[in-house]
Amino acid sequence: MITDQQKEIVLKHLKPLHPFKVGIFGSYARGENSCQSDLDILVSLDYSKRISLLDLIGVEQDISDELGIKVDLVTEKSLSPLIRPYVEQDINYIFK
Repeated sequence: MITDQQKEIVLKHLKPLHPFKVGIFGSYARGENSCQSDLDILVSLDYSKRISLLDLIGVEQDISDELGIKVDLVTEKSLSPLIRPYVEQDINYIFK
């Protein structure tokens, strides 16, 4: 499970991207995370703002560095239709 402190760190780093929604999915959302788990984050962005792939990679790395765990940052737009049902089943929104 993601802690309140972890949520604050995630949202602090994502704030400059002006997200509409931020959710956690995968093992952290299900409460099945271990010390080897990565943190899967789904973010819905306002693409009228200029956001580059490098911006996303930088934010992902900043969150990972501060939390001390691997982070996978996925945009809602880039989410594969094949895994979307599984993500929607797990998703726990931390910002809407």
